[in-house]
Amino acid sequence: MTTSTRLPDLTVRLAETALVTAPFHLSDGGRIDSYFDEYRLAADPELLRDTAAAMAALVPSDAQLLAGIELGGVPLVVALSAATGLPAVFVRRRPKGYGSRRQIEGATFIGRRTVLVDDVVRSGGQLLAMARTLRIAGAPVADALCVLERPLGGRALLAEHNVTLHSLLTEDDLVVSQTGDPS
Repeated sequence: MTTSTRLPDLTVRLAETALVTAPFHLSDGGRIDSYFDEYRLAADPELLRDTAAAMAALVPSDAQLLAGIELGGVPLVVALSAATGLPAVFVRRRPKGYGSRRQIEGATFIGRRTVLVDDVVRSGGQLLAMARTLRIAGAPVADALCVLERPLGGRALLAEHNVTLHSLLTEDDLVVSQTGDPS
């Protein structure tokens, strides 16, 4: 059963709020015609709360820590931490250039079973890089959560590196919620 059939109201609300039909340039130089705007999700407190509550059901029972990926995963991990009671850390792409100079901020993470949290997974490269960063720093990572999974190979790449992806929605869920037509 997909999320769109389990949580039809939430899926429709996410599509109406955060799915934008407009050209979008990807970090790898590619272009897509529609995108999921995580800032619109994060800016709506009720939608963010409800999304985190739905994602809480995807958190593995043995998880000890949540790790939000800069920048889209940060509001999600804060809301998910509040929904689950699990502590959180925040992972930057690169160590901070001033102040603490840390790449990982927040709760104590060494030796704690950590679940990565991000907004959208496409190729999986960013999550894989962050999983490596956390693993090298001493936090075991075997799972990742996202709001939206686009079918661009991310699940397979992560699986090759022993990270199981749990997605709240797939791209098809959002399309169906907008059209009402599963075909």
